[in-house]
Amino acid sequence: MPASLTSFSDDARIAFDNLADRTAGLVQPTMRLGVTGLSRAGKTVFIGALAHNLIHGGRLPMFRAQQSGRIARAYLEPQPDDAVPRFQYEDHVSALVDKRIWPDSTRAISQFRLTVEYETARAWGRLLSGGKLSIDIVDYPGEWLLDLPLLRQDFRAFSEQATALARSSARADLAADWLALTGRIDPKEAENEGQARALAESFAAYLAACKADSRALSTLPPGRFLMPGDLEGSPALTFAPLPDLPAGKAPRGSLWAMMERRFESYKTHVVKPFFRNHFARLDRQIVLVDALQAMNAGHEAVVDLERALADILSCFRPGRSSWLASLLTRRIDRVLIGATKADHLHHESHDRLETIVRRLVHRAGERIDFAGADLEVMALAAVRATRESEIERDGERLPLIVGTPLAGEKIGGETFDGHSRTGVFPGDLPANPDFLFADPHGDEHAPLVPDLNFVRFRPPKLERTAEGATLSLPHIRLDRALEFLLGDWLA
Repeated sequence: MPASLTSFSDDARIAFDNLADRTAGLVQPTMRLGVTGLSRAGKTVFIGALAHNLIHGGRLPMFRAQQSGRIARAYLEPQPDDAVPRFQYEDHVSALVDKRIWPDSTRAISQFRLTVEYETARAWGRLLSGGKLSIDIVDYPGEWLLDLPLLRQDFRAFSEQATALARSSARADLAADWLALTGRIDPKEAENEGQARALAESFAAYLAACKADSRALSTLPPGRFLMPGDLEGSPALTFAPLPDLPAGKAPRGSLWAMMERRFESYKTHVVKPFFRNHFARLDRQIVLVDALQAMNAGHEAVVDLERALADILSCFRPGRSSWLASLLTRRIDRVLIGATKADHLHHESHDRLETIVRRLVHRAGERIDFAGADLEVMALAAVRATRESEIERDGERLPLIVGTPLAGEKIGGETFDGHSRTGVFPGDLPANPDFLFADPHGDEHAPLVPDLNFVRFRPPKLERTAEGATLSLPHIRLDRALEFLLGDWLA
C-alpha cells in the first residue's frame, strides 16, 4: 500500500500489534478473516451461514477438510478483543432460521472467534498446531473502506473530487440542494457552527439519496456520514466539501479553515484507527458484491460500483511475505470477490455473473495478482432462498427461480405479501459484460441490455430430518468459498 496512507508512528503500532498477534499464534494458530462489501451485499448473512454450516456439519462437498471427515468439531469461543463489539451470531441465525427474515445490515465493526478442531494430514502440523485453528472473523461496512483513500487527500482534493461526482449526470439532481446551499456561502467568511451543521446535514442527505435502491450508487465517502454511530453530532462529522475553492490557503478563523480542520480530524480520529487496529491486521479477505442491485438501477450504478470497488481494492495490502517478515507486517495473500445473490438467477447465468464481476474488478485485480496474492471471483449465495424450475412457453423452455418474495416486492403489476411463493424469470444476463458499461445516452450504437427482473426473497424454510433435527442453511458455493479461504490452513 502506498506509504502516504500511514505515518511512521502508524507503521510502528501496526508492527507491534502484528507481533503480539503472531506471538499468541505460536500457542494456538489464529487466522484473521475480513468480511466486507457495500450496503446489502450480504455480509451478515455470509458470516452467519459460514459459522452455522461449520458448527452444524452442513453440506459442504467442495470443502475438503469437511468432506474428508477431518473436521472433528467447530464451535464459538470468547472473543479475544474486549474493545470490539461481538458479532451477534445467535441473534442473526435466529432471524434467518426461526423468523425467516434477513438480519439487520452491518452498521459498525464487529468480530467473533470460531475455532475448528481437525485432523491435519501433516506430521509437522500435528506437532505445531495440535489440530486446532481459531478463525477471528471481522465484519465491517464496505463504506468504511471507501474512507481509506481520504488519507491520501487534503481538504482541497477531497472537495474537488466530491464536487465533480455531485455535478455528474448520475447525481446532479440528487445533489441540487447541497450544491445550491454551498453556492450561497463564501468559504472565506467567519466560521459558523450553524452553517457547518447545515452543510453537513445537506451533504449527508445527498449521500443517502445516492444510496437509495432507485439509484444504488456506491461511491459515498465519508462513510460515517451514513453510519455515524456514537459519533453523530460530533465536530468530526460536522463538515462538508466546499466547491470551487479559491487559490491559496484558508484564512484563519474562516468557515473554510473550520471545514479543513474537521476533515483532518475525521481522518485522524475515525479513519486511521480503523485502518491501524483492524484492517492492517487481516490475513484473508472476502469482498461481497451485489452486482444485481446495480444492474437493476442501470448503467450509472454499474459504473459507480466499478469505481467504488477499485477504491476499495486499492487499499488492500496484498502479497506474500516470509514467516519472519509476517511477524511485523501482514499481507492479505488471498482475496475472494463474492458475487452474491446467485440464487436470484438460474444456474445457467452464474458464469455470466462471474464474468460481469470480473470486469468490475479488472483493474484492481491486476494489482493484486502482480503483488503475488491469489484473487478469485465466485458467484455464490451464502443462504439459498430459491429453488430452480422451468416452464415451456411458445415451444421454448423458460428457466425459473421459485421462492417467496419479500413483502412489498413487485413483479409486473403484482405486489407481494411476503407469504406467497411464485416463479420468476429473472432474465438473461448479457454474455458480453461490456454491454453494461456502454453509456446508452452517450453512444447511439451502444448495445441494448436485456430486461432484467431481480426481486428480493425471504430466507427459506429449513428442512428437518426424520428425527426432527433442523438441517443447516442451504447455499450456493459456500463450500468453494470456504475451500479457497480456509482450505490450506486446515490441510
